Amino acid sequence: MKLTFLGTGTSFGVPQLGCGCAVCRSPDPRDKRTRVGALVESKGGTRVLIDTPPELRLQLIAAGVDRIDAVLFTHDHADHTHGIDDLRAITVRRTAPLTLYGSADTLTSLGRKFAYIFDDRRPVPGTSKPEGQAHIVEAKRHAGWWWLVAR
Repeated sequence: MKLTFLGTGTSFGVPQLGCGCAVCRSPDPRDKRTRVGALVESKGGTRVLIDTPPELRLQLIAAGVDRIDAVLFTHDHADHTHGIDDLRAITVRRTAPLTLYGSADTLTSLGRKFAYIFDDRRPVPGTSKPEGQAHIVEAKRHAGWWWLVAR
């Protein structure tokens, strides 16, 4: 299994707009961090994206990622979801909607904000849109560990 951190910054990103602190003014490239996102790859090649931050397109390009198999949304805050439209570059090359995992509350919120992603309509020829299929997951505790379980 391989874990790639796509972004490790705060909800503002680093540097923060309008901030004059030493970190935000730093020339060190380690102090230039996009908002949180990650990619988990199995040995079999399955790729699960964790969250879709606003910089998602730039993060995936920088990491050389051109394909994902599913997305897990940790919660519905803008810094974790507002790059969701960039998924259309992924779904346009798929024959089926992208599997989108999250809690019931998170997926309900995303369905309200981005209804066009979850509808059954195919894009009009010459256009594209992200296509996703929601799958609810729940956290379950077993033997001292927390597990995500699909409903």
